[in-house]
Amino acid sequence: MRKAGPRKEGNYTNPCLTMHQPWASLLVYGIKRIEGRSWPAPIRGRLWIHAASKVPDESTIKAMEDFYREIYALNGITDIKFPEHYPISRLLGCVEVVGCLTCEELVQWEALPEGVRLEGQTDFCWLCEQPKKLLVPFEMRGYQRVYNLEKKIYEAAVRGLVPVDGPAPVKFPLPNLRDPFSLKPGSIVASFSNSKASAIEKSSSLSAAIAGARAAATQFSKDQNIRTNAILNSAPDSTSTETRTIFIEDDRIPDGNLKEGSMEANSASKQSDYVEEEGSSSRNQPPTRPEQDSGAPSKIFAAALRGLKPS
Repeated sequence: MRKAGPRKEGNYTNPCLTMHQPWASLLVYGIKRIEGRSWPAPIRGRLWIHAASKVPDESTIKAMEDFYREIYALNGITDIKFPEHYPISRLLGCVEVVGCLTCEELVQWEALPEGVRLEGQTDFCWLCEQPKKLLVPFEMRGYQRVYNLEKKIYEAAVRGLVPVDGPAPVKFPLPNLRDPFSLKPGSIVASFSNSKASAIEKSSSLSAAIAGARAAATQFSKDQNIRTNAILNSAPDSTSTETRTIFIEDDRIPDGNLKEGSMEANSASKQSDYVEEEGSSSRNQPPTRPEQDSGAPSKIFAAALRGLKPS
């Protein structure tokens, strides 16, 4: 039996990932079981989920709820209780990351339900189990990629977690039960060498739901490119030697995107993890959106602690 608890690579203590709504809540509620990214999961164990500050459109929420209705219906599940609200700028809860595979591997893994295999739509698929939500989500700010929760936020949040019963929880079998990192890209390829996974037959309603999910996710690809271009186009005089680092909240494509839309997002996200600019004149400040969270990590955590309050 797999032991719960954090097991991480690198220097992560209480790792957290900022996601857009409605994807963030869908993951914490156990409806979403695969978190897709253009980069492999750097951790195993508990991953805190934070909802970004962008208010989701009703059309985006409907598109993603329709997508999950259709993929769950493939396995005979028609009663799904979606979140009543999709709060923003809040720490929502956590999941256990038990592995990471490529999209091609996940799609061929016949040991999994068809609906789970259809969730794999990005280059790398983070396999998530054991969702827990906060009874009172905390207001805080977030960053790109995986970052550490400030200790005091973690200590307050961990006391307010409650388990979540998703509509169809999945256990992802580890190739090596003694190695929490054994379920990684390339770890199960050998089992596909002599067989091909059966294709998932797609109805017209399922195809329409997938198309809707693709359109919903693509909006973040466009937003990211606009912001990256705005920053790069504001490059100041290269004769100055002072360097300024701009931190950008995570706006990359979430799991709902399909492969066709991932190339544009991947290119943008690689440029925008952080941008260093020479010069310090205020006229060279890049434009920022009202909902964007920016600043050095220490300042963000300090501000979060001062304003820590329930939603």
